[in-house]
Amino acid sequence: MIKSFLLLSAGITLFLFSMMKLSAGIQVLFTARIRDYIKYAVQRPIFGLLTGVAATVLFHSSSATTVIAVGMVSAGQISLYHSLAIILGADLGTTVIVQLVVWKITDASPLFIVAGGILWFTGKERWQGIGEVIFYFGLLFFGLSLVGTATLPLKNHPEIVGFFRNTQHPLTGFALSALFTALVHASAIPISILAIFAQQDLIRLDNALPMVIGANVGTTITALMAGMVSGIGGKRAALSHFFFKAAGAAICMAALPVLLDGLRYVSPNVAQQIAIGHFIFNLVIVVLFFPFIRNFSRLMEKIIPGKEEVLPLWSEFLRADAISQPGAALATVEKELSREILLAEKMFTLTTPLLRGYHEGRRRDILYIEMVANHLRHEIVEYLRKISCHEMSATLSEKLFAYTAMADDIERIGNHIVSFVDLAREKHYRDIEFTRAAEEELRDIEKQVAANIAAASFLIRRHDGDRAAEVYRRENDIDNAVKEAREKHLVRFHKRLCPAEAGPVFIEMLIHL
Repeated sequence: MIKSFLLLSAGITLFLFSMMKLSAGIQVLFTARIRDYIKYAVQRPIFGLLTGVAATVLFHSSSATTVIAVGMVSAGQISLYHSLAIILGADLGTTVIVQLVVWKITDASPLFIVAGGILWFTGKERWQGIGEVIFYFGLLFFGLSLVGTATLPLKNHPEIVGFFRNTQHPLTGFALSALFTALVHASAIPISILAIFAQQDLIRLDNALPMVIGANVGTTITALMAGMVSGIGGKRAALSHFFFKAAGAAICMAALPVLLDGLRYVSPNVAQQIAIGHFIFNLVIVVLFFPFIRNFSRLMEKIIPGKEEVLPLWSEFLRADAISQPGAALATVEKELSREILLAEKMFTLTTPLLRGYHEGRRRDILYIEMVANHLRHEIVEYLRKISCHEMSATLSEKLFAYTAMADDIERIGNHIVSFVDLAREKHYRDIEFTRAAEEELRDIEKQVAANIAAASFLIRRHDGDRAAEVYRRENDIDNAVKEAREKHLVRFHKRLCPAEAGPVFIEMLIHL
């Protein structure tokens, strides 16, 4: 029993590890495609539904897709209305893993591991990335095959067989499965294990189906935890996901006898019945809520009141039909540069409080905003490149090169802000304390930096010689303040007024400011 338990634990660990690595690898390989999917998703709900399905199939985790959607809503990148379609699609996509288990793809997992390993270790750069994804795909199902091997000896234990095969109260299985899924943060694990049990004739459908429903409810804990550290929009998205699953569970548990009879009619194979039941449960949720997601999003806004700021993912002013007219095209670029620096300003506004009270959800919001700013910079520079192919006056040419430099400068502001946020995170998790004098020095410099970003934002829209002069003066004051703060820190350090580990973090913060 101890050996079987260790093997079972190893299988689940491999599954979870592979899922995390697979998600990371897929994001690297398919960044451009995912960007295009999201671009369509924010236009029509049906595309959002398909995005949720596709992302979950690629990530092999509906929790990962849902957490991404919650984070994007929290950062204001997409509205709650559009995120609901993605979440519903994620629920459908998660049924694919269980179906693959029923088709016994676990038996072929060593083949995927070997093929992926060969590509990973011997291929060129791009093939290495693909090989890594294939390797972790195989390792994920190899983990499930270990689970199957570990559970084979259970047939020799009448008590365990009796628990799974004798009719249990549906709520018992529902509660146990929901709790286990909440602990492992992946509904695919318990449902796949149930399918493996069924293949070994260890469980009856009467006991398995309530567990499938419970696992679907338990998986919402991941999004709820993400929502707890998110903004208002993120909380609404996380609560919506829980409500979808809870409503579906209430309907399916109430109609359990009918559902059981229907599944037995569709297939005589218990493992296949489990996979179909998992799919039907999530299909019921989609059919029930998808036509009314706009109304449901309004309901959530009433339940959790507050202003939700939507941050468009893509450029709002760049027009393809204006490229042949450089003057008009550059005017649209100026508007997008104003948007880009406003994003940087928002990032900085969110960053400065982190030094006094760190909040992981705030850091996640800043990283999402930086991603939007980076995309916007890429679109601006690409648009400017297209403009440069047309004949321009010397004045417009000068403006084009200036705008290119400005787009890069604003992106670098964002990079410094992210580095500052990472230092605030390090300070928090390492319990590093700054002296009161150091905090005051940082606060004074932060105010001047914020004033300069605001002034730069104004100057993009309108030329003002006096305000430009203020920026130069203030920048000089900031340089002097940073130099003075470093010298004062050395004095405090030698007088042992501040801990040694605070020094590098404090100096790095000054440099990024």
